[in-house]
Amino acid sequence: MKRVAVTGMGVVTPLGIGVNRFWDALLQGRSGVRLVDRFDTALFPTKIAAQVDDFRAEDFIDRRDARRMDRFVQFAVAATRMAVAHAGLDITEDIAPRVGVYIGSGIGGLETLEDQHKTLLERGPKRLSPYFIPMMIGDMASGQVSILFGAKGPNSAPVSACATGSNAIGDAYKIILRGAADVMICGGSEAAITPLSFAGFCAARALSERNDDPQGASRPFDAGRDGFVMGEGSGVLVIEEWEFAKARGADILAEIVGYGMSGDAYHLVQPAPEGSGAARAMVSALAEAGLDPQDIDYINAHGTSTEIGDTMETRAIRKVFGAAAESVAVSSTKSMTGHLLGAAGGIEAVAVIESLRHGVIPPTINLHAKDAECDLDYVPNKARRADVRAAMSNSFGFGGHNATLVFRRV
Repeated sequence: MKRVAVTGMGVVTPLGIGVNRFWDALLQGRSGVRLVDRFDTALFPTKIAAQVDDFRAEDFIDRRDARRMDRFVQFAVAATRMAVAHAGLDITEDIAPRVGVYIGSGIGGLETLEDQHKTLLERGPKRLSPYFIPMMIGDMASGQVSILFGAKGPNSAPVSACATGSNAIGDAYKIILRGAADVMICGGSEAAITPLSFAGFCAARALSERNDDPQGASRPFDAGRDGFVMGEGSGVLVIEEWEFAKARGADILAEIVGYGMSGDAYHLVQPAPEGSGAARAMVSALAEAGLDPQDIDYINAHGTSTEIGDTMETRAIRKVFGAAAESVAVSSTKSMTGHLLGAAGGIEAVAVIESLRHGVIPPTINLHAKDAECDLDYVPNKARRADVRAAMSNSFGFGGHNATLVFRRV
């Protein structure tokens, strides 16, 4: 039976660029949410988001190449460069056909789409960039990473809304298990803090309007939550077939042992009653991992800070974990990063792996008055030392997409 190791990680997040900065900020309980300054929000009911403010594409990408990439692609390339360096991976011609890329995006190059649409209306069709389409389409994070790093193995880009990053990692894990690749670069990337996207989520009444308290706005499981906060960034893992990683002397950070996915078949944006779809994904992941609920020490919850979503996830955890739900630690790092949509599963996988490595569980900040229906141990407001041997990461997306990953400490 093949095993799959995690050997490298890279992140671009509202809390900082690079795994160390991201992890330190999580443990400090620092919020990355603030007033949006990228466009005029005067007419928007929501004026806050978790922006990536310190990103310079030229620190990671040749300027000429960067000009031909949407922001979400730039984030993915940067996160990949960090992850590949962390893994100490040299993609030579000998191994290139066995190195694949699965990096998804829930929304893709919306910034490019908006900019080019404006150009079309104001200056006419002849003034559009010839790179408009390849900059915008959602597979281009995987495409550009494959080109720039010379990865010639399986290459695709799942799109499953907010489950995208976890699906990408889980699908890549399955590719290695079935012997189609030795190494996969996988995760998610998103850069959708744009006027059109913002207006769309506002129209759906999905976003928090706590504009007078940006850092307190994302408050999963709290009775006062009023919607999620948009975030942006990228999280990328390098995962490898276990013996391949050992043979090249890689430092193994954690092991992926389970992946479950399901469909709610219920509603465009609301979870299935009692969290039944989410529960099936968790059950599948545990079964593949060969673990019982009591073996899981930490769950990084989807926990978006929406009224229905947080309640249904709590019910799903109770359904799956039974009596063990009383003792498992659950936290939502989205309380600090906001919701990175298709990139959420990528950066949250990194948070889980760091928790396994360091024996610390990041908190759910802004949890001051627990919702009566959200009655688990959400690690409120302060990080907690713990013996984390196995951990779960949940991601659930519009359209009823559910994905769960299980990682184990080495």
